[in-house]
Amino acid sequence: MRLNPFNANNIKVRSSGRGGMPGGKAGGLGCGTIILAALGYFVFGLDPIQTAATVENVQQGSSQASAVDTDAQAVCSASQYATEACNALESLDSTWSRTFEEQGFAAAFRRPTLDLYSADTVNTRCGSGSAAMGPFYCPADETIYIDTRFYDELARMAGNSGDFARYYVLAHEYGHHVQTLTGVSGHIRSAQQQSSGDGNALQVLMELQADCYAGVWAGKNRNLIEPGDIEEGLQAAAAIGDDRLTGGRVSEKNFTHGTSRQRSEALRLGLGGDDRACDAITQIG
Repeated sequence: MRLNPFNANNIKVRSSGRGGMPGGKAGGLGCGTIILAALGYFVFGLDPIQTAATVENVQQGSSQASAVDTDAQAVCSASQYATEACNALESLDSTWSRTFEEQGFAAAFRRPTLDLYSADTVNTRCGSGSAAMGPFYCPADETIYIDTRFYDELARMAGNSGDFARYYVLAHEYGHHVQTLTGVSGHIRSAQQQSSGDGNALQVLMELQADCYAGVWAGKNRNLIEPGDIEEGLQAAAAIGDDRLTGGRVSEKNFTHGTSRQRSEALRLGLGGDDRACDAITQIG
C-alpha cells in the first residue's frame, strides 16, 4: 500500500520501555506464548492482558517499561515497522476525521495515541499489557499499543510478509478507537454486564466490527492499494481467527474475536468503503 510518509507533527506517538526500539526482524514472540494467553481467556475467563503478562513473566522474566520516548520523529524512524505504523496512523487519522466530519460529528473525533512499546510488559490505564498478546487498544487512555515484533509472528502465521497485513492489524485496533468515540464500545460493555452467558458472543461482534472498520479505511484509500494487498489482509485476518489460533482446543461458544471466516468476511465487507455497512454487525437492540 503506497502510503504517504508521516509528518511527526500530525500524529500522537510514543514508545514506552527500554532496550532496543521496537520493529523489524528483532526476534519472534513465540506462537506458543500467544496461544497460552488466548487459552487463559477462552477457558478460564482471565483478562488476556494479565494472562499474557503472567505467561511472559514466567517464561523469560519481566522487563517492565521504565521510560517513555515522546520524540515522534525518533520513534517513527527507529525501524521499518515503526515507520510503516506511523505512516498508517497518519492516514487513519485523516480518513476517520474526514469521515466524522462528513457525517456531522467532527467535534466528536479525537486522535488516538500509538505506543510502539519496546519492553516485555507495559503499563496502561487498562492494566498491564504484554507483547505476548499482540497489539491491543486501551479505551481508558485511548491508546493503541504495539510491540512490532508481533509482525514477524504474524508473517509466519499468515504465510506472507506483506505490508498490508501489518496495516490491517493497526487499522483493526484503530477501529476499536472509533467504537470508543461513537459509544459502541460502551454499549457492548453494558450489554455484556446485563447478559446471561453470551458475553463472548457480544465481544465477537465488537471485534468483527473493528475488522470491518479496518476494511473501510482501506476502501476509502483504494487509490493507494497495490496488487496483492487485499489478499494479504484477508490471509492475516484468517490467520488470527479464534479457530485457527486455538487449533480446536476451545469451543466456538468461547470465541472472543470470531472465526477465520468471520474475520475475513468482516474485513471484506468494509472494503466497500462505507462505514455504515459495519453498523449492522453490532446492532443488538
